Amino acid sequence: MIPSAFDYVKATTVDEAVAALVAAGEDAKILGGGQSLLPVLRLRLNAPSTIVDISNVAEIRTITDEGSSLLIGAGVTTDEVANNALVKAHAPLLSMTAETVADRAIRHRGTFGGSCAHADPAGDLPTAAAALDCEFVIAGPGGRRTVSAADFFVDFFTTAVGPDEVLVAVRVPKTDGWGAHYEKFNRTAQAWAIVGVAALVKVDGGVITDARVALTNMGPKPIRATSVEAALKGQPATADAIKAAAASAADGTKPTSDVHADAEFRSHLARVLTGRAVATAAGV
Repeated sequence: MIPSAFDYVKATTVDEAVAALVAAGEDAKILGGGQSLLPVLRLRLNAPSTIVDISNVAEIRTITDEGSSLLIGAGVTTDEVANNALVKAHAPLLSMTAETVADRAIRHRGTFGGSCAHADPAGDLPTAAAALDCEFVIAGPGGRRTVSAADFFVDFFTTAVGPDEVLVAVRVPKTDGWGAHYEKFNRTAQAWAIVGVAALVKVDGGVITDARVALTNMGPKPIRATSVEAALKGQPATADAIKAAAASAADGTKPTSDVHADAEFRSHLARVLTGRAVATAAGV
């Protein structure tokens, strides 16, 4: 199909993009890599009056080492996240998750920030961001603000980014010393996660001293499996202890039923994949 007519603005700075959004009013959309927006436009599921293209904004295309964290520009592609040496060394959960996204063509065009801002509950990168306790830097007419991952993802396809704001960067805490793994179940023909699990585990002397577990597609947004995290802490890093903790992975979640899987099967997958992800992250 052909998208509805729209005005087009190509910004070269974040301030230009914000100004264009303010001028357009609430009926405008940001275009980064376009891998989420363009299919929606073609199907006329959304018909914005203005498209603000930020693909040439240099500021959002860099990865910076800030000491205890990495600042990843919203316009950095998924492929760059997967293969960047800094990300691989200091946030391996993010790089390995990026490797599972769609296919090579989409990873080379789609952006990290775009995936997070799109907030598809089946998206992999938002779940990794939730497990990593990332912070999101957002620019608007009133300046810049930082929002935690817990507050950034609000609901189905909804984030804390306002209609006149632009996601500039994601601050990713370094997880040196943590084991990491992303496990997901998906149809062979598609990379969309029916259920996915991002796990970070810290082991000292054979004992799990800390853990973070986040779930993909078990509700309207990425969900931290806090009951699993609590059950893991202080337990031996053994298959039995991990399996027992993973049994509560679906607690408090709201999985949907659709043509791919019903809610009961998704709950089962959450428990099984959590066990696998945590065990791999813990080196068990």
